[in-house]
Amino acid sequence: MSTMAATAQSSTPAAEPRPGLRERKKIKTRIAIREATYRLIQEQGYDATTIEQIAEAAEVSPSTVFRYFPTKEDIVLTDESDPVMEEELRCRPADEPWMDSLRYAVRRAIGIGFAEEPDVSRLRTRLMVDVPAVRSRMMESMSVTGRVLCRVIAERTGKDPDDLEVRVFAMSLIGGLMEVSLYWAEGGHQDDLADLVDRAMDVLENGLTP
Repeated sequence: MSTMAATAQSSTPAAEPRPGLRERKKIKTRIAIREATYRLIQEQGYDATTIEQIAEAAEVSPSTVFRYFPTKEDIVLTDESDPVMEEELRCRPADEPWMDSLRYAVRRAIGIGFAEEPDVSRLRTRLMVDVPAVRSRMMESMSVTGRVLCRVIAERTGKDPDDLEVRVFAMSLIGGLMEVSLYWAEGGHQDDLADLVDRAMDVLENGLTP
């Protein structure tokens, strides 16, 4: 999910260097592990799926699985939305209102992921609702995304990334997006995900209306 925004494409027309052989092998292994995990979970459920089964299906060793993903929950939850959101925010015009930039970048990051892997997005969010271990791990990983967002907010606003206000704003957004995922899954994925994101951003920007 490394698609660039139009602004980034126009400012950097040259193609990025192709990853080296070793890096391509790592990417291929990572994808194989994730795809094997999703397939097994869909066939037999989350709890019944073991690391050993995942390793066999991906044609790697269990130790290789753990080298790429510390826990089974990490395989389910890991995606590329953080770097996409960070890149999209940095590509927005400097004079654009901050909340407009943020709204665009969040929708872009989430939208790209859903467009590329809609079934995976639905499975991941359903597991967040149904499996306590997945939901717990998601909450733990929120701090990583929060740090990424703090860096970008600090660059845009001139504040320090460790300022309380920056940290509160970043984690409010991340927590809100997690609730969007849960709400979407609890409703059987019937709502439009982009609309839910917009509603969450409205609350962050304007608070709750009476």
